[in-house]
This record gives sequence, structure tokens and C-alpha cells, in this order.
Amino acid sequence: MLRIAVIDGQGGGIGKAIVEKLNREIGENVNIIALGTNSTATSVMLRAGAAEAATGENAIAVNACKVDVIIGPIGIIVPNSLMGELTPKMARAITDSPALKILIPLSKCGIEIAGVQNDSLPQLIEKAVLKIKEKFNL
Repeated sequence: MLRIAVIDGQGGGIGKAIVEKLNREIGENVNIIALGTNSTATSVMLRAGAAEAATGENAIAVNACKVDVIIGPIGIIVPNSLMGELTPKMARAITDSPALKILIPLSKCGIEIAGVQNDSLPQLIEKAVLKIKEKFNL
């Protein structure tokens, strides 16, 4: 079974939307693990339908290398992003993980990606889930 870590922080709204979309599109073929930078984000993703959940720096560091896919906003690979919630240790664990990383290109963390269209968050999440489906023939 495909193991997908959804990583989010702050209020967990992006992670919630990702978990809900994954469950609707490929729920029976995946094990969704919610990894929050704080307990609020974790709780929101768990209520959205994640099968497992954990919170904080160590939880992200330990689990990043145990999943097949990591998905979340682009800030999860930037130390000190998400209003300072994403620690350098978290960013390193995520970037060093052998998992496929699918990042939602939001410009909130001061990163602009040339060539990326200004799609809405639901459109970006749709494209991210489609990448997982295509990559793993789901």
C-alpha cells in the first residue's frame, strides 16, 4: 500500500484539503499520514480522514524517510517558513527523504516559481493528486 505523508502547519487548512482530495480520489489505495508542525494542523488533518497522525519536529524527521510520497505547501522544504513553525531539522528531513515530494507552489513563504500559473488552491491540489495517480498508476 502506498504511504503518503501530508505535511502542514498553522491551521492545517491546506493539509485538510489535500487529505480530503486524496481520500476521494485514491483513498482505498493509500495510507495517509498527517504530519503537523503543530497539534492544531495535525488534528485538522486527522479529522479530514488521515489514517495516522503525529506532531512536531521529531515526528516529521522520523516519518519523512518511511513514506513513499510527501505532499504539502512548498514552504515545507524551507527552514523557518510557515511563520517559523517549520524548523531547519524538519526541512532537512523532508528534503533528504527518498520519498517523492509533491509541493503546492504557494507564494506565501516568499518563493515565486517562474512558469507556474496562478491557479487556485483547489486547482493546485487537483494537479498534485493527479501527479500521484499518474506516477503510481492509481
